[in-house]
Order: sequence, then structure tokens, then C-alpha cells
Amino acid sequence: MSRAAEIERVYSAIEEGSRLLGAACSRERVRPVLDAFGDALPEAMIVFGGQAGDRHKGELDYSFTVPPSIGDPYPHALSKGLVAETDHPVGSVLSDIQGRWPIKEHFVDAGVVGGFKKLYAHFPDNMQKVSEIAGIASMPRAVAANADLFARYGLDQVAMVGVDYRHQTVSVYFHFGPDGRPAPSTIRAMLRDLGMPDPDETMLEFAHRSLRVNITLGWESPDIIRVAFAPPPVRGLDPSAVPGRMAPGMEEFARTAPRVYTGGRVNLYAVKWMRGEEFLEVNTYYQLTALQEKLLVEAPGEQA
Repeated sequence: MSRAAEIERVYSAIEEGSRLLGAACSRERVRPVLDAFGDALPEAMIVFGGQAGDRHKGELDYSFTVPPSIGDPYPHALSKGLVAETDHPVGSVLSDIQGRWPIKEHFVDAGVVGGFKKLYAHFPDNMQKVSEIAGIASMPRAVAANADLFARYGLDQVAMVGVDYRHQTVSVYFHFGPDGRPAPSTIRAMLRDLGMPDPDETMLEFAHRSLRVNITLGWESPDIIRVAFAPPPVRGLDPSAVPGRMAPGMEEFARTAPRVYTGGRVNLYAVKWMRGEEFLEVNTYYQLTALQEKLLVEAPGEQA
């Protein structure tokens, strides 16, 4: 299939997923992102996502692997007009990470309404300590300001950094490992320390299954903006087994969004906390890499 045909294939799937979430998909907003980063779509991981709650409805997010040939994706995004030149440090974070340690892969994240949003550097084979992340010149000082809190809760292995250019924030992804998952009581204590809503026991137990937590910070304040826990994706996890409020349209999205692989559907559910708000994020995989196909396990009650 030609490059143009591959881009059209993925665009059509994004359009279909958007209908399920009631999001207004337009070719003018989506195609520039696919055109800029779509050189290796047949081999890419491609994920569609939506967030529960009135404040987040009407949007479909889509993320996919950046072709390795692009190298540093930020200058590429600049050259394609997806992001504007800026003197703000947010424009230097990803480039400052390049060359410090090997990066396994990059991801791009966009919305059908919001357009281009984020870039990620993923380095699971070269996880870094908080001190290394805080030492990056362009990184928000909030990372260093919260180093003691991170240490108190065992957060010191960073596997990925995401940069949100629209909101001028950075998300730091801490890895726990199977034997290092924080207990539900520890998660509750951390959320209280951060002034986040107090979750119920079922949500804490759900968050406890996570191998990673991502924490979002900005340049304007040392306060932590958002905390997100996401248990690893598995095949065939029924949406009804996930705690929290999920609108019927979002559950339908989780069950029926387009995909191009066989076997149990692969979804990832994250619970996120901001001050005064708790909400779910529902991600469903449209396309898996060959390695993901091999490593993902089946969940009880596989869904077709």
C-alpha cells in the first residue's frame, strides 16, 4: 500500500473513532499530523483515546510511533508548521534530552479537535533518576522542587518524558516494576500530600495494579498539576470491570473502536487526578507492533 493510502487508512479509522465519541473530526486538523509523521504507519503502534467527564468530552486523541528516521521530532514538527517557534523552555526539553542517553522511540500525540499536542521520548532500557531529569537545563524547576516528595514515595526510575506544547507542561513517567508497585494506602497518602481528591477503595486497588505513574508539572509553579496511574494493557479486559464513571458512549468506544489485529481487543485505562477532579481515560489500540502482539496477555472474559 502506498504512503498516501496508508495515511488515508488511518485517517478513516480516526474518523470512525471520533463518531463513537461525538468528536468533530476534520481532515484539515488531522491530516497535517499524519502527513508529517506518517512515513512508517504500517509498523507503528497506533492508539485512540478519550477522557470521561463533561470537561473532556467531544475530543478523540490519537497517538502513534514516530518513524526512527526523523530523529529529534521537535525540529521536524517545527518544519511542518505543527508548532510555532518559541523562546519558552518547553521548546527545548526534547532536544535537551537527545544525546544524553539512548532513546528507544518517540511518540506523537494529537486530537481531532485540538490538533498537534505532545511529543514523547521513551527510554525504558535506560531509565534515569530524578536528579538526572531535574538536571536538564530546560526542565521545569518543579521537578527538582518535588524531588523529596518523589523519593518519599519511591519514584526515582523515569522511563519516559512527555512534552505538551499547547499547555506548556511536562509529564514525567515513573516506572515501578512488578515488585515495586505502591500499596493502595501509599497511593492515598501521596494524593493527600498533593491536595488531590480522596479516591474510594476500588479506584485505589485499580491504581495499585499500575507499573507506572505519570506526573505533570509546569514552569509557573512548583505544584504538581496532574497524577495518572494506568495498569498495563491486556487483551480482552471488559470495560465493565473498570471502576469509575464511564458514559455509555465511551464504553461503546472501548468495545467497538476500529482495530486491525485479531484476538482479544487491547485497551488501556488510566485514572487521573487533578485538584478537585478525578476522571478516567480510555485508550483503545488500533494497531499493535509485532513485539506487542507477542507480549500482550489475555485477560479473563475476553471480548471479541
